[in-house]
Amino acid sequence: MNTTALPTALAEIVDDFQAVTEPERLQLLLEFSRELPELPERLKDHPELMEQVVECQSPLFLTIETELSDGGADSVRLFFKAPPEAPTTRGFAGVLHEGLDGLSAAEILAVPDDMPELLGLTRAITPLRMRGMTAMLGRIKRKVAALPQQP
Repeated sequence: MNTTALPTALAEIVDDFQAVTEPERLQLLLEFSRELPELPERLKDHPELMEQVVECQSPLFLTIETELSDGGADSVRLFFKAPPEAPTTRGFAGVLHEGLDGLSAAEILAVPDDMPELLGLTRAITPLRMRGMTAMLGRIKRKVAALPQQP
């Protein structure tokens, strides 16, 4: 599958998933679930600052922030909260975090909406979970699109 439209880090993740067998893809998703960073202290005790992605079967919350990068442009920071007992949801949050965190708004908005399908998990996990993954990406893109535009 063609990953040239994806940001570099996300394209590398998709390539990793496509390079292994279906059972190994589930293991890779589990690795991403274990690597999902903890929330920073300023968000841990403030659930009102996070938005629930209700399409996910497990409770998943996310928020985005912008920060000025070294080059002077805004970069988007992603923060996720998902329970450890929801490894599929946490895994996909981990994929999105590793693949999109720190990119510009334009780079995130350019990610194809069907990117979750590129991971090759459509036969390994339920359609409902795939919809949750797609909804997570869609929610990030909507939140990024709503950010104030830089001059």
